[in-house]
Amino acid sequence: MKLPRYILDFEARIDGAVRAFAARLPGGALVLDAGAGESRHRSEFPRQRYIGVDLGVGDAAWNYGGLDAVADLSALPFRDGTFDAAINIVTLEHVREPARVVAEIGRVLRSGAPLLIVVPHEWETHQAPHDYFRYTRHGLETLLTRAGFEIESLEAAGGIFRLLSRRMLSAIKVSWVAAILAPVALVLPLFDGLDRRRDSTLGYVCVARKR
Repeated sequence: MKLPRYILDFEARIDGAVRAFAARLPGGALVLDAGAGESRHRSEFPRQRYIGVDLGVGDAAWNYGGLDAVADLSALPFRDGTFDAAINIVTLEHVREPARVVAEIGRVLRSGAPLLIVVPHEWETHQAPHDYFRYTRHGLETLLTRAGFEIESLEAAGGIFRLLSRRMLSAIKVSWVAAILAPVALVLPLFDGLDRRRDSTLGYVCVARKR
């Protein structure tokens, strides 16, 4: 067990999901990263043509120089059916009109093209003031189906025990007094298999396909 992956399970799940998504795409496929930030996922698409798009306002400390286009995700500067696939990774919480953004991503995808989307469910405020929403499983399903997508898979990123562990570790950052929670925080994920419902989760990883 690698400790960083064990602690940062959500991030590890995201990286694994992006890697698996890229592996299923044919060489030469045109891939949109909608909300690319620093384009950290570009390296996962060496066989495809990766296009990173972001408005570039989320984090003042980030370097947005690697973007292929600076644009509002609710008004993408591409023609209908341009892309063969798309990813939208923990970005939908940062847009004011998520339904419009999902519809725009659908518009620029060709028919049958896949989309990998990851959203937070229970997560602290980040990139303030550009942090607006959190999503339940049903909320994400509604956004996608209304935008013309069919859901292939939708998985919670852990259950309540992993969520509690992450919250305890976050508390340690706030106060050294909370460091007494560290041993408990490291043990809690071992019990995550007991949570079958996974209604309390850090977020969701979803693969959908444009109808």
